[in-house]
Amino acid sequence: MSRIGRLPIDVPAGVTVSVDGREVQVKGPKGELTLTVASPIEVSVEENQVLVTRPDDERASRSLHGLTRTLINNNIIGVTQGYSKGLEVVGTGYRVAQKGDSVEFALGFSHPVLVDPPAGITFTVEGTNKLTVSGISKQAVGEAAANIRKIRKPEPYKGKGVRYAGEVVRRKAGKSGK
Repeated sequence: MSRIGRLPIDVPAGVTVSVDGREVQVKGPKGELTLTVASPIEVSVEENQVLVTRPDDERASRSLHGLTRTLINNNIIGVTQGYSKGLEVVGTGYRVAQKGDSVEFALGFSHPVLVDPPAGITFTVEGTNKLTVSGISKQAVGEAAANIRKIRKPEPYKGKGVRYAGEVVRRKAGKSGK
């Protein structure tokens, strides 16, 4: 058995989990998320717990067992606490500014880069070089942060660019002068 998959998920107060065929719907104080469960996996709600079971020990069933349990758990955490990811803008003249809901980056290009938040995601700017991406879906928050980082990845010589908070950029030695 999957060590992760067989663990029951405790449903906190204020959260309702409903299973309708292959759809698992999680409602909480921050919002509502829906997950479509893959074919061999079964999900049931008993008392204040969500149980994820698999019918057999085939490879596909085993691989989906723990994944499905983790995705449901992530949805429950998302509707109660939410997720956030921090980004830092590093470099001389590089900065970020809030423009309504969207954010504007100055990243050394000839033009400012304007990024609009996807549905369900909010951007918060702290100072001129810190940005927080937050929302209830872990996948959407991670994807939005990755797309922002993709605009100007940290380069290995000076470390300039957009990086995750706490990310360590491996530095290279430049040319050696003679």
